[in-house]
Amino acid sequence: MESTGAAASGGNGTLNPQHNDASPAESTVMATTSSSDDPKQNLNQVINSIQKSLGIIHQLYLTVSSFNVSSQLPLLQRLNTLVLEMDNMTKLSEKCNIQVPMEVLNLIDDGKNPDEFTREVLNSCIAKNQITKGKTDAFKGLRRHLLEELEQAFPDEVEDYREIRASSAAESVRLAQAQSILPNGDVKIKPEI
Repeated sequence: MESTGAAASGGNGTLNPQHNDASPAESTVMATTSSSDDPKQNLNQVINSIQKSLGIIHQLYLTVSSFNVSSQLPLLQRLNTLVLEMDNMTKLSEKCNIQVPMEVLNLIDDGKNPDEFTREVLNSCIAKNQITKGKTDAFKGLRRHLLEELEQAFPDEVEDYREIRASSAAESVRLAQAQSILPNGDVKIKPEI
């Protein structure tokens, strides 16, 4: 059974993808010659290698499940391809600095979804954020109350304080604007959050 499309039939009824991707050995050579410091590109290369390895493992499963004497050579070729791809994956992964929290690994070991960890961390951050917001609001209320009380007792001093505060704030704004000017005279635009 011959296919002219994206796949050709394997010896045991499996489909072998026919594409212009480099072999695992060539991928390794290309990965080492075009080494990039871009962490995102490095991660994408590792992910692609993992996907290739999973495809090879699937092909191995199909070959082994319908094994006969004539499928021995394709089996050995796929095993060699898997070994080369695993070697490629190892070399690519050395350029990635990914730190996985132990809690995530423990959840996976326990058969749980690692998204639970993410959900717990986000919920914890939201709770801490609410606590901090409450403290900030309490301090703002205290400051406002103190200024009202001080204004009744010492109106002249509070007026001087407000003038000093206003000039200090204007100076801070001026310094911030001066720091956002690039050496060529352009203004740095800060992204809106």
